[in-house]
Amino acid sequence: MATDSAAAEAPDAYDELLSKIRRINNVEAASMLLSWDQQVMMPEGGTPARSQQLSALSAVQHDLLTDDGVGDRLADLEARDLDPERAAVVREVRREYDRAVRVPTDLVERISQKTSEALPVWERAREENDWSAFAPHVEELLDLKRQYAEHIDPDADPYEVLFADYEPCLSLDRAEEILTEIRETLVPMIDEIRESKTPITTDAFTGEFDPDAQEELAREALSMLGYPWERGRLDTSSHPFSTGTQFDARVTTRFKPSDPIDALTATIHEFGHATYSLGLPDDQYATPLGEHRGLSVHESQSRLWENHVGRSVAFWERFLPTMKGSFPQVDGVTPREAYESVNQVYEDNLIRVEADELTYHLHIVLRFEIERALVAGDLAVEEVPAVWNDKMEEYLGIRPETDAKGCLQDIHWSHGSFGYFPTYSLGSAMAAQLFAAAEADLGDVDSQVRDGEFDPLREWLRDNVHRHGQRYETNDLVHEATGDDFSADAFTDYVTDKYGALYDLDSV
Repeated sequence: MATDSAAAEAPDAYDELLSKIRRINNVEAASMLLSWDQQVMMPEGGTPARSQQLSALSAVQHDLLTDDGVGDRLADLEARDLDPERAAVVREVRREYDRAVRVPTDLVERISQKTSEALPVWERAREENDWSAFAPHVEELLDLKRQYAEHIDPDADPYEVLFADYEPCLSLDRAEEILTEIRETLVPMIDEIRESKTPITTDAFTGEFDPDAQEELAREALSMLGYPWERGRLDTSSHPFSTGTQFDARVTTRFKPSDPIDALTATIHEFGHATYSLGLPDDQYATPLGEHRGLSVHESQSRLWENHVGRSVAFWERFLPTMKGSFPQVDGVTPREAYESVNQVYEDNLIRVEADELTYHLHIVLRFEIERALVAGDLAVEEVPAVWNDKMEEYLGIRPETDAKGCLQDIHWSHGSFGYFPTYSLGSAMAAQLFAAAEADLGDVDSQVRDGEFDPLREWLRDNVHRHGQRYETNDLVHEATGDDFSADAFTDYVTDKYGALYDLDSV
């Protein structure tokens, strides 16, 4: 009896594993908060200390994850017949453990410290239009990330290993198939649009728009969409982003006096990210069931709110009166004119985050090709500006005059985030598939948006995507939500219908 009692009181391997994982994820959350502070409000001189702080936390997180106790408990649990939720947790921890245990802690520390040091260098280099000032940091980060990939799987394509950090459940081959279908649909469509003689409004939002008034408008948009201010905040940063948990999901944006739509769409985009974080189950915080599925799914949420909601006619019928209250210079604009302006396909399209919904994906193709060549060693870092400009001219018909509007416009390489960019297009394809399923279930979503009723869509996404955390892998999650495997079909149908009507493409 004493033996049975002791066994009953012994900690369960699953509970022990969860305790360890919660500690690891809380260290990661603290790191994210320090990174947010660095990008939003840290004094310029704080980098030397912040880089050491982030490096130390990354080492602690890595050591906790690779502790023998984690491996022992995984082995114990994998020998058991677990319920689906516990099996999902073990699967996800096993994936992270197997990757992390192969990477030396000192390499993890060096990568973290280098990315923290690279961020302010990138910001200065962009201000000064000087790739050469940033290039040595890119070279060092590439070397470190190649070492990282080599440790994880010396026989694999290093880019594929890095891609799995951001999208762990889709193979790079499957991702490329989807990206290829998107490209093959968009390239001829963009050519048709540029040949179209159909006039659309392109100048509904010209003039000067006070940044303070833009910020207030962004706050009104967030409130209208249902952003819970008690669990978030809005700030400005050099590159819009969102970070956080289900208890604290923060949004950043930036303001251009000549373009209020840039800040508005960026804010709605980041709202989508934040809403996903906030929709994760509270009671699973810091466990795999309370963590996002991956960046393709995360991006699907931001692209859905930005494009399927924020660029719809219904949204502008609802929101334009609010905008007119802030900016009298748009008093004469109609909802249709606003819709056409925010959906126009630009010929002069240098900046990815300012790109229209279609040419945006050619920006992704360009970055994907360049960073894949960089990781493979087929492209020298000093050659990036010339290759970037050549590809911009080939894919988008325009050549950047400065590095700031070319190869220095994105923050990602300062973070060492090689392999991230494909998730933007994958997320857009997923957004279309999810939105089509939501429309099938909810009925006339446009009427709900027009009436300012955003709760049904937000709750549908919470029920079908957010609340599952990492219970399902990517394709299974999409199938559970939509009834079909993940593909580009819904996206190609969506853009064909939308832009075919906007530009009267049948007549081209």
